[in-house]
Amino acid sequence: MTRSIIALLGLTAVANAHTVAWTKGMYCFGGPNTTVDDENTTAAVVPLFQLSQEDWWFQHDRGCDMAPPKDGDVLSLPANGQFTVELAHNRGQTTFSHNGELTSDWPDGHQHPEDWSGPGSPPDCIQDDGAMHAHNESTAAGTAFAISYVSELSQVTMENLVVFTTLEHTPWKRLATYDVPDLPACPEGGCICAWLWVPTACGTSNMYMAGYKCEVTGATASHKLAAAQAPTYCRDDSSKCQKGAKQMIAWNQASGNNVVVPHGSPAYNSWNGFANGAQTDIFA
Repeated sequence: MTRSIIALLGLTAVANAHTVAWTKGMYCFGGPNTTVDDENTTAAVVPLFQLSQEDWWFQHDRGCDMAPPKDGDVLSLPANGQFTVELAHNRGQTTFSHNGELTSDWPDGHQHPEDWSGPGSPPDCIQDDGAMHAHNESTAAGTAFAISYVSELSQVTMENLVVFTTLEHTPWKRLATYDVPDLPACPEGGCICAWLWVPTACGTSNMYMAGYKCEVTGATASHKLAAAQAPTYCRDDSSKCQKGAKQMIAWNQASGNNVVVPHGSPAYNSWNGFANGAQTDIFA
């Protein structure tokens, strides 16, 4: 590993310090140019803010929706099991680049204490990595994965893209393990999935959405997923939470928003009716 590569990664992380879930099957895994495999790409980590729905949908604004994974690369979802992804600011900070030499336990590839937090008491925002959008682990808003039982990204809609798992207090560490409910098998051509995150603190009020080709393994269920409904903001009154299958959160965009928030931000947690872990109420 040369000093120039390490220096380049350090500069890239500072300039484009955001986070996404890296795994096989990911759109834009090597960047939007499908003729080049960019091991240090940050294209998929750039947040979505005040874009038209056409542009924020699966990161169309940067061409990620036109950069599918290689044939055979797919995110495997074991029914009633778990899967692990790498949350990082740059593909170079994952095991998918440079033989994993620039990884650490954290998304930025650096070392931090287990009780990492911002300065002060109560802690202010974390200063040495603004991409965490948190004061400490307890204020990391939570992330999610959604699935659509169609094989082409062009066939995915807000109504057939269903959030099937969430993970509280993420993004935090690089490795993140999500629970899978009793999902049925995908159609012959596989399914389309999305990783989702809406930060609730520290920084610009934006959102994240990345696409993946995915498949459900070990499926035995015959039930189908219900049509997804908008996830009502219910932080102040749990009786207002939307029950059953829920859509992704579309928020603070120029068009396509599906959540109204009286104050603060929505999130993939109880504030919008999402239980932590596998979403078991999503079936028809």
